Amino acid sequence: MALPDFLVIGAPKAGTTALHTALAGHPELFMSPVKEPKFFLTDGPSPRRGGGPGDVQTYREHIWRREDYEALFDAAPPGALRGESTPFYLYDRQAQRRIRALIPGTRMIAVLRDPVERAHSNWTHLWSAGLDPIGDFPAACAAEDRRVAAGWAPFWHYTRLGRYGEQLDHLFGLFPREQVFILRYRYLVGSPWPALDAICEFLGVAPGIISQVPRENVTAHPEHSPSHRAVSGVLRAAAATGRHLPGTTGTALTQPLERFLQRSARPRQPLTWEQRQQVLAYVEDDFRLLEKVTEADFADWQQPKDQSGGLVGGRPAGQSQARNGQPAPAASGAGGAPGGQGD
Repeated sequence: MALPDFLVIGAPKAGTTALHTALAGHPELFMSPVKEPKFFLTDGPSPRRGGGPGDVQTYREHIWRREDYEALFDAAPPGALRGESTPFYLYDRQAQRRIRALIPGTRMIAVLRDPVERAHSNWTHLWSAGLDPIGDFPAACAAEDRRVAAGWAPFWHYTRLGRYGEQLDHLFGLFPREQVFILRYRYLVGSPWPALDAICEFLGVAPGIISQVPRENVTAHPEHSPSHRAVSGVLRAAAATGRHLPGTTGTALTQPLERFLQRSARPRQPLTWEQRQQVLAYVEDDFRLLEKVTEADFADWQQPKDQSGGLVGGRPAGQSQARNGQPAPAASGAGGAPGGQGD
């Protein structure tokens, strides 16, 4: 058994599911069949109680036993580089330390998305799943401090997850910079072929083989409606009940309700400049540190956007919102990512 040679460490809602799928198409790379095993997020079993709506079911997806984690890579062909994608590793300082202790020579890929756009996609993901009861994005961000204090899982940390300067500054205190590849999300979405080639060159495998980022985990946006509020309330009640049930029984209760909510959902709606300004207040003080540690310019993140989104638009037929921490379904056709989108 063996440990991974590289990790996709972040950020959540920055194309990591699509990137995981794209890299799995390279013959010299082997991606874990479970996307987001979350192994380095704990030193043992994940929490069995507490958190926000649906958190306990997500905790049960953690692969925390080392033998189970190593088994994810058993099917890797001889000579292939082994990788996995858990986008919370960039955010979690303890996870970074655990990675340093166990696989100090590993290479890491971090995809950085406009933190306001990232937070909006994050909130929309949980809203469309019926889990976030707050139907207004800036209001949900305003509730973040209270939710963090109450022990809600990191996926509810809408704005904190986008403070990349602090996260990378800590990471570079543990690892040499040459082990970390930083990619702008807009480059991955708008120019997938050169972006994937750059990743392949960083990993030391042949470029020119994978050229497309599939439309994976596209976030839909159900209407604010009485039916959405009613079904969401039932779903959160089912999630609360499910935390007391064994295994994946709780997920089996909530998934049909989630599919119902998203059945006729429209594409994720763009942000207004007023909304951007409200949420920028939580993250823009981090930009100076981010520019210092990356030696790159992120001034565009403080401006209005002509386009808002990323991997947006109609969700591919038959695709539902990703359930990370579970084996991936059979690969779908890898349609090209839309060009010219902001990050």
